[in-house]
Formats: sequence, structure tokens, C-alpha cells
Amino acid sequence: MTDVRCSRKKEITTMSSPLPPRDRTNARWGAFAVSVIGGAMLASGALAHADEHSVHDTALAGPSEIVDCTLENGEAAKCARYVVKYLPDDLEIGPFCPATLEDTGGIWHWDGDEAGLYRIDGAFLRMLDVQGYTFFNEAGEVYSFDIRTEQPTEANECIQATVDSEVEMTVLIPANPVMADAPTPLGTVAKVGIGLDGVPIFADAPSVLDTGHMPALDTCGGHIDPGGWYHWHATSTDLNGIYEREGVDAECVHVKQDETAQFGYAFDGFAMYGALNYDGSTPEDLDACGGHVGLTEEGGDPVYHYHSGTSFPNLPACLVGVVAQDNFSTNAAGGIGSAHGGGGPDGAHGSGPGGGPRGGPDFDKVAETLGVDADLLEQTLQDAGGPRADLDAVAKTLGVPVGDLKAALPGPGH
Repeated sequence: MTDVRCSRKKEITTMSSPLPPRDRTNARWGAFAVSVIGGAMLASGALAHADEHSVHDTALAGPSEIVDCTLENGEAAKCARYVVKYLPDDLEIGPFCPATLEDTGGIWHWDGDEAGLYRIDGAFLRMLDVQGYTFFNEAGEVYSFDIRTEQPTEANECIQATVDSEVEMTVLIPANPVMADAPTPLGTVAKVGIGLDGVPIFADAPSVLDTGHMPALDTCGGHIDPGGWYHWHATSTDLNGIYEREGVDAECVHVKQDETAQFGYAFDGFAMYGALNYDGSTPEDLDACGGHVGLTEEGGDPVYHYHSGTSFPNLPACLVGVVAQDNFSTNAAGGIGSAHGGGGPDGAHGSGPGGGPRGGPDFDKVAETLGVDADLLEQTLQDAGGPRADLDAVAKTLGVPVGDLKAALPGPGH
């Protein structure tokens, strides 16, 4: 892999007072307030920002450029626009689901009894079996399905997907980051940012406890979306240290490991780095999102940036800045950011949960009715089995009454 550092332009701006230090072992956070005095943000530092040269050429489907965009707060802005491929040319991925109990797959962050980060192997799957989650048959064959083209047939299956080489994604990153009035928590499959390698970054994948199925990650912390494109669920440049600390027999060999290197940019435009400062020291003043104002290079200016956590998942817990409207879209048949819903099995077979036209229900409309994020709604339904989703589990994940969810989704023939 090539080095993930890149040059960054800088500008002077105002920013908020620091948020409370975060517990770096806990990746789940509520809402946070930013201190404001007299309606103005407190003192300042320069802000490193994305430009048209920030993403590696091997990931690009077309030239990057700076374009006009609109932020979520309604302000006109400039954004770096990247059109990236389903997978960078030079990135190897996998393994994900093991074929049998004798094989070794990727990794999974288990949040039930005996919670922790595990390699997906026979020992781990037998542990889940004792807890009531059976992912294999009597012959030791692991249940799995391709969420892009298939539907699950068992209550518990390992999820993996095949790529769609025709897929492209368009990402907008603010070129001049703007601090938000309050940080935005990052829930399940929330949009986090884009790696310098051109791979999109998302927050936690849905829990097995909620869906019954396991969307396996490879040992660099990524997997393939139901739409057929690869994405990260971790800071892939800073994983091997976590494996060592947590005693996991795994290694990310396809991505260069460097705890001081820049990993990418969050969707609010702020840079994301590994767990250590540029000089190898440990950051001591991180806010609840995992960021601070500090140096990222010798002789540079202090800038606000995020650091990865020292335990899995090692991504920011929230975003302090304002993101662009329509900041992620794809031509994929389904999945997050697609023009129509239904990813995975729905995109392949032409019906969403409860039936309907190709692409399934109108996720934006359903999400608005339920008061939840549309991407989270779509992804949770997909990972729970698409047309055969356990709506009780989906409702639990979304935090809505199951009756409201059933009422909002279209019925057969709609």
C-alpha cells in the first residue's frame, strides 16, 4: 500500500470550546452540547481540509473537483467532490464468512454475553451457539448468504456479498469545515467519512442481537455493502495494535498500519488520524467525539482533527462539524445512498419488505414517518433479511414501536 498521508491546505477559523474528554473504550454516545459564549464560537485554530487531490487516484472513477454545495444548516459552501469505484484497484479484501467450523473468516465485535472483538472461527461460533445463536449445521458447515443476490434461509446466518464492478459512489466533503452548534452522534451504519484510499467509512454494523445475522468484517475492518461496494467500519490503518491489546489472532495485512497517519476525512470535512499524535505521543485532550486541536505535522499549525480509538470500533463517536446535503450517493441497485431502496436481495429480486415495485418502499418517506434516518432504516431492514426481515428486531434497533414500523411499510401489492 502507498503511504496514506497527503498534503493539506489550511485556513484560519473560529471553533468551539473543547467537549468533555471521552471514555475511549466506549463508542456509543448520546447528544453533546458545544459551549457558546455570546452567540460566538470560542477560540481558534487552522483547519486542515480536503481538496481535489486528497483521495488516491486508484480509487477514482473520474476526476475530483471542488464544486458548489449546500451544508445541512442551509449555508452555501464549497465541497471536494469524489466519484469513487466500488473498490480501489490496489486493495485486496476478505476473508469474511468461514465455510466451515474448521475455517477462519474475518472479525466481529460481539456485544452479547462475553462481549468483545473476535476472529470468526469455530471457537467463536460455538460460543454463540451456547448463547442461542446457531450459525452452523450438524456437519459443521457455516450458514451464510450473499445479501446482494440472496435471502437468508436460517434464523442466524453470516452475511457476505459479491461486488458489483459497475457501481460508483459520489462523495461530498466540505472544503472549509464549519463547526456545528452541537455534535452529531454516529449511530448504527451512520455515514462517517471517506478514506484517503477512496473507501467510504461507516459507523457500527447492525448487531446480531438485533437482526440475528452477522455482517462479517474482514481483518482490515471492512465488508461489501448490499449494493455491491466495499466500505470501512473501522480505522483500517490502525487495527493491528487493537488486535494485540485485545488478544485477537488477526492481522490487517492489506492496509499499511501506522498509528500516526491520516486515515481520511469525516463527512464534516475534518481529518481523521490514528490513535497517536504525529510525533508518536498519546493525545491527552480529546473531546467526546475523539478530536482536538493540535499539530498534525512538525512545524505546522494547530488544527482540529479526529483520532481513532484504542479499542474496536475505533472511529469517531460523533461529528463536530456540519456536513453537506446529499453527501453520499451511488448508482447501485440498492443499499445506502442508492436512488431507490431495497439493496441486497431487494435490488436483485425487485421487491422490498412487504413487496412493492423494484427498489422496495420509499425509505425517505417511511423514515420521515418514523422519525429515523433513512439510510439506517434501509440498512437495518437489509441486514435483518430484506423481504424476510424480522420487524420486531428492526424496530428494536431503530428504537420505534413495531406497530408503527409495520404501519409505515407498504403492504403486499403496494
